[in-house]
Amino acid sequence: MQEMSLPNGTGLLHRYDDFQSRFVPARAIDVWLPPNYPAVGRHPVLYMHDGQNLFLPGHAYGGVPWDVHVAAARLNAAGVISGVIIVGVWNVGANRWDEYFPQKPADTPQGRAFATRFPDRVPEKVYSDAYLKFLVEELKPAIDTTYRTRSDRRHTFVMGSSMGGLISLYAISEYPNAFGGAGCLSTHWTAGENVLVDYFGAALPDPTDHRLYFDYGTETLDAEYEPYQLRMDALLAARGYVRERNWITRRFEGAEHSEVAWRARVHLPLEFLLGQTR
Repeated sequence: MQEMSLPNGTGLLHRYDDFQSRFVPARAIDVWLPPNYPAVGRHPVLYMHDGQNLFLPGHAYGGVPWDVHVAAARLNAAGVISGVIIVGVWNVGANRWDEYFPQKPADTPQGRAFATRFPDRVPEKVYSDAYLKFLVEELKPAIDTTYRTRSDRRHTFVMGSSMGGLISLYAISEYPNAFGGAGCLSTHWTAGENVLVDYFGAALPDPTDHRLYFDYGTETLDAEYEPYQLRMDALLAARGYVRERNWITRRFEGAEHSEVAWRARVHLPLEFLLGQTR
């Protein structure tokens, strides 16, 4: 494990270069510890996909990280949240789409028909179920054993963008007892169109003890998302989710599909998901 101090008092980063798994290929894991760790009790945990894009520019797509630790440290200093441990789960390049495409909707008759029509969108081999087993059965227990976490559902979250938004929603739907909230930024609905939207409408977790954040922009890839997100919003309301209470959808005029755009607004899902865990 490598330990790195991050600039301007924004906490420590622990990097595990080769975290092994029985379910998926080994990968790097980053664990961010807030400036008040470990002095202030135990902390909620946020698991984030595409971990290489979160903290440092060296491996981030386009050299632009989300700087999620900066946003979290600011919210913590302002008393909006009471600290969080952020676990960045790196993807392994060519396997990203296979790991992030939700497996159960891909295996439905509607999903198979969609894959026949659009073979470039649905991977030939989907193993997101194995990826989620890795998160829940291997990574989470290791994090809870090593760090001062609040390991219950109410204090455990998952978040990502684009395909990472899809796998975050799939994670909370498949493991509603493990995750209490999901942040889905620029969710890549066009990977499966209404096949995915309608599947999740039927698979959503109980709104009485879960929180969901969605957003999208209006430029580049994000310009295609609005019809599907509006359909998802209607299904959320029908399931019993209440906007601004346990569900938020935000539209960002002019925002594109990029790390720059997600960095600019990552504080919003952090505040919505973590601000209620104090």
